[in-house]
Amino acid sequence: MAMLQTHYDSEMKITKVEALYLRQPEVKDQCDSGQDAIIVRVETDAGITGLGEVDSAPLAIQGVIDGPYSHSITSGLAHLLIGEDPLATEYLWYKMVKANSYCARRGILMHAISGIDLALWDIKGKALGLPVWKLLGGGFHEKIRCYASTLFGRTPAETESIGHRLVDQGFSAVKFGWHPMGESRAMDEALVRCARRGVGPAADLMIDAGLVWDAKTALQRANAFAAEDIFWLEEPLRETDYVGYGKLAASTPVRIAAGEHESDRQSYQNLMDQGQIDVVQVDLTRCGGFTEAMKIAALAYDRGLPVANHGFSTYLNVAAALHWLNAIPNALICEFVAQEATNLREQITRQKLRAVDGFLAVPQEPGLGIDLDEDAVRRLRVL
Repeated sequence: MAMLQTHYDSEMKITKVEALYLRQPEVKDQCDSGQDAIIVRVETDAGITGLGEVDSAPLAIQGVIDGPYSHSITSGLAHLLIGEDPLATEYLWYKMVKANSYCARRGILMHAISGIDLALWDIKGKALGLPVWKLLGGGFHEKIRCYASTLFGRTPAETESIGHRLVDQGFSAVKFGWHPMGESRAMDEALVRCARRGVGPAADLMIDAGLVWDAKTALQRANAFAAEDIFWLEEPLRETDYVGYGKLAASTPVRIAAGEHESDRQSYQNLMDQGQIDVVQVDLTRCGGFTEAMKIAALAYDRGLPVANHGFSTYLNVAAALHWLNAIPNALICEFVAQEATNLREQITRQKLRAVDGFLAVPQEPGLGIDLDEDAVRRLRVL
């Protein structure tokens, strides 16, 4: 039997951890987190570099990563990692959490850990010559169905036009979200009616409400939207309204999807058990990276729940999601951004991911299979 070809010294150590803040020249006032980005880069003394991403508040993430050691339970993350073995992903995940239990255990801290964890798994894959999904034990798919994810048009008519365009591009599932949803009952129903008209009767239609209603209003909207045969209704309630989610999910046949605001497995347990959601959405750049996402997927599987990724940022996020979705048995579908106004993702990586007939190919290259375009990074880097 041929031995696995490795590309690293068994004593490989982390030498540098940095957070690169990239930003478009123009950032529009809209719910589009792909207009800037925090890219995490971890370097080793073996010459292997790993990449990760964090979809969060950029300067806060830089502070968490670059900050100094304060005391035994509050420390900048880079300080904790220098000199460590990058292949020890589980150990390093817990080291970062334990060393910061005083200042934060969810939110910004977990977001920052996510980017680092993705980069460490990227290093591991490159060192061993294997894609991350194989290291995670995966192999469920050769390609994964995706949905075109976009914002609503400014009007119902514009929304319909967007739907036509995306279906013409080969997508069999489309999601519309956020403003002007929530302005009025008439607007809400017109947006969904025209979205369905735009994508046609055969495509799956997802609606992302964007946290705009209370439970009673959400139930009224879900029942109205059911006439348009929507595939799921996403985040209709305030993100911490687990009681409201439970009431809503129990009262409508429409699938309720949520999870992008959660940032560790305990908060996902609250959303699944108390909130009773139907589709668990996980953002690899916020939830704790691959190390935590695998545990979240297992919790969902034990409850008979499908999972989908959340990702409205760069191709690093998409690639990470594809590796993860290929490594779990309860993957449902992959979010793939189709928002025309965003172009950052088209510039900062050498690879440009493309859907073919509504599917994305699972990466086969070692690690994440994504490289930065260094010229674009220099041009777009703010800090």
